[in-house]
Amino acid sequence: MIPIRDTAPCNSRPYVTWTLMAICIVIFIAMKLMPFEQSNRLLFLYGMVPLRYGNPDWAAHFGLPNDYHFSFISNLFLHGGWSHLIINMWFMWIFGDNVEDRMGKVNYLNFYLLCGLLATAMQWYFDPMLAIPVVGASGAIAGVLAAYFFLYPMERVILWVPIFFLPIIIHVPAIGFLGLWVIIQLYKGTTSVIFEGGAADVAWWAHLGGFIAGGLLYRLFLKKAPPQ
Repeated sequence: MIPIRDTAPCNSRPYVTWTLMAICIVIFIAMKLMPFEQSNRLLFLYGMVPLRYGNPDWAAHFGLPNDYHFSFISNLFLHGGWSHLIINMWFMWIFGDNVEDRMGKVNYLNFYLLCGLLATAMQWYFDPMLAIPVVGASGAIAGVLAAYFFLYPMERVILWVPIFFLPIIIHVPAIGFLGLWVIIQLYKGTTSVIFEGGAADVAWWAHLGGFIAGGLLYRLFLKKAPPQ
């Protein structure tokens, strides 16, 4: 099922959402134009490598300086491949504008970054020995999805179901579509932990961490209603 758009009205232009998307896209393309060695080095420097923070000797051996956990934020603007980037930006395009509309621009930016930070921290907690970079806006976007889940539960998400490439379009409530998304993340995340040797190639716990953070915190960032 591929979401095409939603039906929730938006009363303002989502400049912060657009700007965050533009930063991610520009950085991704710039890194694609670099030599592989250089772009790979940047991924390790600014992606969140969990083992870097649990084993300082290992980090020093591989030339990763103490960045005081800056990568817990900087990783949100890096992506590992075209599909990774496109999926993240597509979800942000569909769901981010409405959440920004309800929060206001400054609050929305702070909410986005905080959800991303907490999402990255949860991934680090559950996979502290990982020696490859965790990158992507997925955790922060998961926080945005959680806010949408609670703010617009009955708004319709229009989905394309690609069965034999037929144009099958269905409308489902946001609570159903995003609820299914959470169940998939929880299944994948717990599977990667329970089954020994089942290292995940996707930061499932960052997705869950971002969604939990968003669900718990979104009310604190909503615009205050004007006095009657």
